[in-house]
Amino acid sequence: MKNKSMRGMDMIQIGIIGSTGYAGQELGRVLLQHSEAKIIWYGSKSYVGTPYSQVFQNMFELVDADCLEDNLEKLSEQADVIFTATPQGYLASLLNEKILSNTKVIDLSADFRLKNVEVYEDWYKIEHKSPQFLSEAVYGLCELNREEIKKARLIANPGCYPTCSILSIYPLLNEGLIDPSTLIIDAKSGTSGAGRGAKLGNLFCEVNENIKAYGVTSHRHTPEIEEQLTRAAKTEVTLNFTPHLVPMNRGILVTAYASLTKKISQEEIHAVYEKYYEKEYFVRVLKPDLCPETRWVEGSNFVDVNTVIDPRTNRVIMMGAMDNLVKGAAGQAVQNMNLMFGLKETKGLEIAPIFP
Repeated sequence: MKNKSMRGMDMIQIGIIGSTGYAGQELGRVLLQHSEAKIIWYGSKSYVGTPYSQVFQNMFELVDADCLEDNLEKLSEQADVIFTATPQGYLASLLNEKILSNTKVIDLSADFRLKNVEVYEDWYKIEHKSPQFLSEAVYGLCELNREEIKKARLIANPGCYPTCSILSIYPLLNEGLIDPSTLIIDAKSGTSGAGRGAKLGNLFCEVNENIKAYGVTSHRHTPEIEEQLTRAAKTEVTLNFTPHLVPMNRGILVTAYASLTKKISQEEIHAVYEKYYEKEYFVRVLKPDLCPETRWVEGSNFVDVNTVIDPRTNRVIMMGAMDNLVKGAAGQAVQNMNLMFGLKETKGLEIAPIFP
């Protein structure tokens, strides 16, 4: 596998479509620290011709480029890889064989995460315009699909809630130690997960000093979580997933509950997680009695996980914390890019969490 640009250059030539959203900006921030990457295109439908550092002043004197149009075909002739940090339906409406023959695509939307087009259209309420590419798209959860990612042209970057939920639950489900029919996922996210667009529910006075559930029984990440956990359980998984909005910028905390299928000790449960994740740099299995906290992963690509058994109810509580914009979006996308280009998987991502 080559570790240089497909166009004979020393650095991977990168285009970002949707570069002025939160996930797009985070891609820029992460890639600026990547020694093998060069961003050649900051695409933005809303800010064409505007200096990127004027849109995001944290990029002042770091990025000397204007925002360009969202021209996917033109960009595919110049870039080795395109990141699309765009709303649902955008990439599916434009993707064609010519683009995929020219370049690799890592999509941060949900357009290619679900293999069943009817499920996608039912949950997202839009027609899927390019279902012919669903079968080849690889679900980009690197810890589970590493070898498939290396060979892919099209990556479906996982959603933020699914990433944290799956990594928190997967070891016990795959080992058959929990009953999938009893799974309940409670999750909480900072407001950046809703995107940068102006929405009444995301205004300071609406969010501050408040916590609320939303998308109860109807959140669009539900079928994504179910599809991936079904693969792990080797049986159909249907679950309750309830997200909550909390007044912080970044972070996701997942607390999942399920009944155990047999008597097992806390030490044995912990050993299962250690076995699954001992070689996974970005998944940190915490010491017993430590609960994951969002503040200890902020700004990083780490996911902190742990479990606690409740012997009184014979249930296990599975917990995970991560940054929704890094491991939940941009960082995971760059992790996928590294695998696709034969680079060290952690390259550009060995970022210590920010505290305080």
